Amino acid sequence: MAKLVGVLNTSHVWIDRPAEAWDRVRQNRSLRSDVPQDTFEERQEKAQRVLAAKNTLKHKLAEMKPDVLLIFGADQSENFPSPSLKVMPLITVYAGAEFSGKRYHDQDKSVPLPEGVSPIDGQQTVTGHPDLAKALVYGLIAEGFDPAYSLELPNPEVGIGHAWMNPLGYWTDYSIPTIPIVLNSIYAPCLTGARAVALGHALRKIIDAYPEDLRVVSVGSGGLWHTPGEKEAWLNEEFDEIAIKHLEAGDINAWAEHFDAYVVPDDDKSQAFDIPSRGASGILPLMPGPQGGTREELDWITASSMAEGSPFTIVDVVNIYSSPIDVGFAYCDQVR
Repeated sequence: MAKLVGVLNTSHVWIDRPAEAWDRVRQNRSLRSDVPQDTFEERQEKAQRVLAAKNTLKHKLAEMKPDVLLIFGADQSENFPSPSLKVMPLITVYAGAEFSGKRYHDQDKSVPLPEGVSPIDGQQTVTGHPDLAKALVYGLIAEGFDPAYSLELPNPEVGIGHAWMNPLGYWTDYSIPTIPIVLNSIYAPCLTGARAVALGHALRKIIDAYPEDLRVVSVGSGGLWHTPGEKEAWLNEEFDEIAIKHLEAGDINAWAEHFDAYVVPDDDKSQAFDIPSRGASGILPLMPGPQGGTREELDWITASSMAEGSPFTIVDVVNIYSSPIDVGFAYCDQVR
């Protein structure tokens, strides 16, 4: 029988970016006046923390010895481009034999090539797992969900998004079979925290019933609090601190309730997503909870709820004021 052997949660931006490049980003952002300013020494120390946390998850994944990865992420105009949003499923399981996308250090030229990695032309190919993906699709239907599925990427010339390619690049040589699960966590109407938990529970049930002997690791890719490029962006550290405490305790239901209960302040320009844009459908009313990139926390919630009740280790949460974003890393290697 298949077995969920671990969960990894990671931010998928600002990893390996040298501290020397941080301030240039801040200068091009619209930040609220109360966002702190790190010294260069503080930026260097935080960059080292991010690198150490990334490597901790890399080592944990190696210890878990997965046969297949399920990576949950949000498409950000790669294959469901906004603001047109010609189609935007809530849940899409990629069931093809392989997929491809750009490696993270090929997208962000401020990030140096990792040691031992050579430049390539075009995209990196990754093997899928069609048999397990098919079981997930049929299993979700049986559990009352209506998942979409894809056998080929809608925009192969663009490739799959950074939500999937970045974690694969941080931790692997792209050889582990991977099933991308695309969650519409951003463009209203989209998933809620409660629905993300229900999805994770259903997926765990399907994995446990799958007859093949597979070691499965689920990965939440995205988050934490961030509204990149928006007006008067700020960092709600308290919101993430509460979320992380729920995650550490393995109480993902409580985390989802905390997420859905958040109400955007009327004067918060960074979360005003009522106009169609690359980051918003403009279809009102907006969903409960934070708006914009922060909703990528739902990818963590889905992946983590597959191990509901299991303890999680919080590797680090780094407040990066230059963006601003809370960059976080956590894992569960004692799945109950």
